[in-house]
Amino acid sequence: MTRQIRYLSPTGVLGVGFSEDHFRAALSPDLAFIGCDAGSTDGGPANLGGNKPFFSRAAVKRDLRILITGVRSIDVPLLIGSCGGSGGNWNLNWVREIVREIAQEEGLRFRVAIIESEPPRELLLRKYREGKIRALDPAPPLDEEVLQEADHIVAMMGAEAYVAALEGGADVVLAGRSTDAAIFAAIPVARGFPAGLAWHAAKIMECGGASVVKMDKPEGMICTITDEHFTLEPVSPTQQCSPLSVAAHALYETADPYRMLEPGGEMDLTEAKYEAVTDRMVRVTGSRFHPRPYTVKLEGARKIGYRAMVLGGVRDPVILEQFEGWFDGLKAHIAENVEGVFGPSIRGQYRIDYKIYGKNGVLGDREPYPERIGNEVGLLMVSLAQTQEVAYAIAGQAAHMVLHHSVPQWEGLLSNLAFPIAPHFWSLGEAYQFVLNHVVELDHPLELHPIRYEEV
Repeated sequence: MTRQIRYLSPTGVLGVGFSEDHFRAALSPDLAFIGCDAGSTDGGPANLGGNKPFFSRAAVKRDLRILITGVRSIDVPLLIGSCGGSGGNWNLNWVREIVREIAQEEGLRFRVAIIESEPPRELLLRKYREGKIRALDPAPPLDEEVLQEADHIVAMMGAEAYVAALEGGADVVLAGRSTDAAIFAAIPVARGFPAGLAWHAAKIMECGGASVVKMDKPEGMICTITDEHFTLEPVSPTQQCSPLSVAAHALYETADPYRMLEPGGEMDLTEAKYEAVTDRMVRVTGSRFHPRPYTVKLEGARKIGYRAMVLGGVRDPVILEQFEGWFDGLKAHIAENVEGVFGPSIRGQYRIDYKIYGKNGVLGDREPYPERIGNEVGLLMVSLAQTQEVAYAIAGQAAHMVLHHSVPQWEGLLSNLAFPIAPHFWSLGEAYQFVLNHVVELDHPLELHPIRYEEV
């Protein structure tokens, strides 16, 4: 009899939602576990730096309630990674409290493992001094001051932390920052299935049902792994997988679609083969995994000030015909005006980031056709300063300058910018930046990830 393991990923990220009916129809006692990623850096550094959840409490609680009642009904483990969006200790505890509420409201009792991912700073400083922290490309400059003064630093755990938590008797694993694939590779690898197949499947399953032909709404995926292959089948009866849709997932969020690093090794998809089993199911063979020294990625965020913003649109064809010259003059005019208000000492104490949508707002300097421009452009201006008051004041001044900045063809007072909302400039609050894009070499996989247990 062919050895196999089956598991379910209900959605690409906890809190985005999924069909409860489809999920419950997919529940089966032969599932080994259910896993769900809960985090990302897509939203920038504020989630980690400012202790902010990725989705609302109501959205996360809705999804968690369905998942927890589901896994308890068939008595299989639930693994949640990168809790609360960034996986920081605050975010992890935020999810822990929601889980405790659900257990009480549903009358459930189970054992929870909480795996932290914010390493002690002294340990990171020792690693740095030993030369065991290395930069990824690109990476900001790193020194001891960065390690000491970052608001939060997390280490992305690998599969071993999940395995250890389950060996400790956990029914539900709540993990801090984690590689997305580790959530789904942990149990198959621990049970001796080929690491190449387990990690490749996990890389796809981390996104729930995203590898379907057409994802009209977030749904789940079921994976079955054997010693020779793995298969993928959507949870939703209205969705299908194809060899192309599954293979194309290797292009998502990867620098190299054939080789991808995980703690302890490298996925190698150069020999992977994809074939249709049915019109909904795809079989994958040939994936490999090469062991490498055990490193985990570090992510760090630091507060850099406060932001305010202005958003408006320019449609005057006379301005658009000479946009570059007009825009350069506008920026100089704004800088002159800011210094006129705050004095020369403001130099170096603020900045304004400009994005021109309809020209190069998405790619910026990498835009291959910078000369192209349409009937209108959207102008986004974001000021950054050390206080909210100053950032807000600069945004207001910038809004007024762009509104009336002239061109030679027009005489008198002009109104160049159409504002879509009132008030037309507003405060954005605290601003953060990523200060780490590095890996740290570990002496053992659990070195930075302590586990504790609670009965809820």
